[in-house]
Amino acid sequence: MATAPRPRLVIVTGVSGSGRASTMRILEDLEFYCVDNLPVALAPDMLRLICARDPRLRGVALGIDARERLFFPEWPRVFSKLETQGFRPEILFLDASDTVLARRYSETRRPHPLGQPGGTVAESIRLERLALAEMRERASRVIDTTALSVHELREIVTAAVVASDYRAELVVTLVSFGFKYGTPVGLDLMFDIRFLPNPFFIAELRPLDGHDARVREFVMSQAKAQRFMNEITALLEFLLPLYKQEGKRHVAIGLGCTGGRHRSPVLVAEMAQRLGAAGYAVQVRDHDIARIAA
Repeated sequence: MATAPRPRLVIVTGVSGSGRASTMRILEDLEFYCVDNLPVALAPDMLRLICARDPRLRGVALGIDARERLFFPEWPRVFSKLETQGFRPEILFLDASDTVLARRYSETRRPHPLGQPGGTVAESIRLERLALAEMRERASRVIDTTALSVHELREIVTAAVVASDYRAELVVTLVSFGFKYGTPVGLDLMFDIRFLPNPFFIAELRPLDGHDARVREFVMSQAKAQRFMNEITALLEFLLPLYKQEGKRHVAIGLGCTGGRHRSPVLVAEMAQRLGAAGYAVQVRDHDIARIAA
């Protein structure tokens, strides 16, 4: 008699203040059975009981934060036990810039969970990043919530966790951004394209953005842009199969220009077209395109 397939297991973790609680609510709305702050050593037994109670369960989400200190030395053993039970744990890691995290704590007036007497929020964030470094490295997907609204977070979580529906396919996220606003967190590869002529300095192109055909024509008419795309496409055709071979299911690639409005959105769109034609599942995010040019 064939055994019922195991439900998806998503572990939601990340730095405090980056949106873990919001992500758990999103997953609950998407019909995941959600348990927050469960001692991780209990996870295998809890999952066994849940599956016995409801074999048709779509998925389980476990929320883990840095206060679950026993999680970090225990996770290799626990993950191994889960895998012997037929689960394939996916880690969804939430992150944000230090400046935004500090501002969020200031606005809510909540103490940081790893705060020490006399310590600063910045010091607590640094300690938490160190504690979570190994989990972040193992993550199936890192989501940068620095500039996300709750609605945007819902869209990204849905695409990352539900739309992919546990497929083995490698998903590539292409991110355009502006260096003047800082680099997005969670990038696996990052390329600086500020060597290309900037449409910002052309009066009729300045108020437009990289989605406009006139801006695209200006950028892609440059021989340097064409060669860059050819070289990077060749590099990714070499790297992406190797990432997939190593079991990586998501790769985030950032292309940055000065303000993130003109050059980088154009090249991200061009790269998305090329990778899509090569058979990769591609998501595009223009991190800074909506910022007002100045």
